Amino acid sequence: MKDEKYVSKLENVIKQMLTPLKDIPFNLVIEHLTGKKVIPFNANNPEDEELLEVLKKVALKAGKKINEDGIISARANEVGNYIENFVKSALSEYHLNPDVPAGKSGKKKAMGYPDIIFYYKNKPYYLECKTYNQVNIGTTQRSFYFSPSEEFKVIYDTHHFVISYEMYISGRKDNKNIYKCNHWKILSLESLSLDVKHEFNSDNQRMYSGKDGAILLAEGGV
Repeated sequence: MKDEKYVSKLENVIKQMLTPLKDIPFNLVIEHLTGKKVIPFNANNPEDEELLEVLKKVALKAGKKINEDGIISARANEVGNYIENFVKSALSEYHLNPDVPAGKSGKKKAMGYPDIIFYYKNKPYYLECKTYNQVNIGTTQRSFYFSPSEEFKVIYDTHHFVISYEMYISGRKDNKNIYKCNHWKILSLESLSLDVKHEFNSDNQRMYSGKDGAILLAEGGV
């Protein structure tokens, strides 16, 4: 009877662990993970208004350069990987000193949120680069995500922005599509709602070592 109660409690705990958490505000998640505040954009603050005007110019300049060069890719979901360099180049032209964000150790990390840190009037700001199209903009397709990390790249209290481009196929080259953009959006992330979906995972050591791992049934050379 005691074992049955224990198993029942354990099953309930696992069920609760697997229940997705929904609609958690981005600003609360960042503050919990990093101790840093996501400062809301204030349209009545003259400095925020000035910064937005500069970011509009950046978004337009990067978009024009995207259309001038074209992005050649075999897969639509890879197009976003190319956007960051165009945005960084435009930020540099407006003297915003874009760089790869660093974690608490000071080590810069290309992977993970956010893509870019830039500086306006010597203040740091975070920026993520995204793409979308008219087919998926109104769907529940996952478009923004990040994972907790000991070297999470948010170490300042500041605004968090997104520059996103609406992409379309303008032609073909060498069996690949040529992508260009016809619209841009600048977003402020403080009130974005997030979902959390838990997962179970293991590793190679446990998978293959025979200790606390999968049971080897057979093996052989080729």
